[in-house]
Amino acid sequence: MNIQNAQLDVDNWIKEHGVRYFNELTNMAQLTEEVGEVARIIARRYGEQSEKESDKNKDLGEELADVVFVVLCLANQTGINLQDAFDKKMDLKSGRDHDRHHNNEKLK
Repeated sequence: MNIQNAQLDVDNWIKEHGVRYFNELTNMAQLTEEVGEVARIIARRYGEQSEKESDKNKDLGEELADVVFVVLCLANQTGINLQDAFDKKMDLKSGRDHDRHHNNEKLK
């Protein structure tokens, strides 16, 4: 997935199917809600909480895609080229964290 193309896909979807973007505060609340749904699945499926019968058919991939969709909306409406930002972040993390993680005794 190319992030820049995904941003364009979301923008085109908004123009074709939505009336407009929700405002940034609404989308931030929406993002929080979607992350909460991901957390619920992770906590119950992979953590120590028992999974409710009604949650067993929840699709983690679909919930993660909801998070990505809202993040792309926020990037679009705030003028962020997320591809550039992501590429810069990966360069930073690669240089900064390589030795730190390889030398971390907790990870061995």
